[in-house]
Amino acid sequence: MRHVAALAGVGIKTVSRVMNDEPGVSEATRQRVLGASQQLNYQLDMAAGSLRRSGRQTLSIGLLLPSVANPFSSEIHRALEDTLAPRGIAVFAASIDDDPEREKSLVAAFLGRRVDGLVLTPIAKSQSYVIPEHSRDLPMVFIDREPVGLEADAVVTDNAVGAAKAAAHLIAQGHTKLAYLGDRGDIQTARERRRGFTEELGRAGIATSAIPLRDGLHDEESARLAALELLTAEDAPTAIFSSQNLVTFGVMRALKELGASKRVALVGFDDFTLADMMDPGVTVIAQHPERIGKLAAERLLARIDGDEQAPQTYVVPSELILRGSGEIRPPS
Repeated sequence: MRHVAALAGVGIKTVSRVMNDEPGVSEATRQRVLGASQQLNYQLDMAAGSLRRSGRQTLSIGLLLPSVANPFSSEIHRALEDTLAPRGIAVFAASIDDDPEREKSLVAAFLGRRVDGLVLTPIAKSQSYVIPEHSRDLPMVFIDREPVGLEADAVVTDNAVGAAKAAAHLIAQGHTKLAYLGDRGDIQTARERRRGFTEELGRAGIATSAIPLRDGLHDEESARLAALELLTAEDAPTAIFSSQNLVTFGVMRALKELGASKRVALVGFDDFTLADMMDPGVTVIAQHPERIGKLAAERLLARIDGDEQAPQTYVVPSELILRGSGEIRPPS
């Protein structure tokens, strides 16, 4: 704070007022202080009182997820808590809502609280903005998606391989009229799943130009509407692959509305609670969020404890679980 004050030509109390967004500072002075803080990469130390303990550790980590309401995210959160709790480390979670600017602001907020490490699912085009902190040995582990512009540990699913499994399974049931319903194209996992699905179609000799590929479906309702459009078309698909659980929920609603749940095959990416209780049960490509969360926590602890090995990407294999919906055969 003294360095910021000196660079901005103001007193320390003025810097404190600006950083805490308090009144009584002119706009010109405020901008000078903010400019100096950015130039020096200064973050307000909101946990200063707790930093007197050995090693300046706050015994907390920041967890940034696409949405804490998503079942996949909540399972990762729980696995992290279960692994870190024995060390007395608290997990503070936040939703980035797959918004690049929200990602950056939440990272800054956690850094301001001097967390001992970060676990995050990135959406921004590059994570190079955290290089200054990472270079000062702040442990970081990326989950579900790999970082861009930054070398750091990552724990991911074999997204393309899993989607290829789904396509191969539907083709093995005799389907040639398939449809793909996927998430936003700017999301790394969505691109990988689409790639795996279409490449498997190519290997089976099915022209992807004839297959409806619907992207940009980021919630249940948009997926429901897209599925209704496809299923009521003249040349409707006999099988659907939905690339994430919220999309699967939308497809399930559309199938139920049309009375087609037992006529149209469905394989979804991501398992979910009660999938086996549906009629028919929902066949899925299951990720293992509990393994992803546990491995991410273990890697973070290793980094906190001084592990200096080169960053790696750890791949947790997906699993095809047959429950009935993916085994529906096309009309003869």
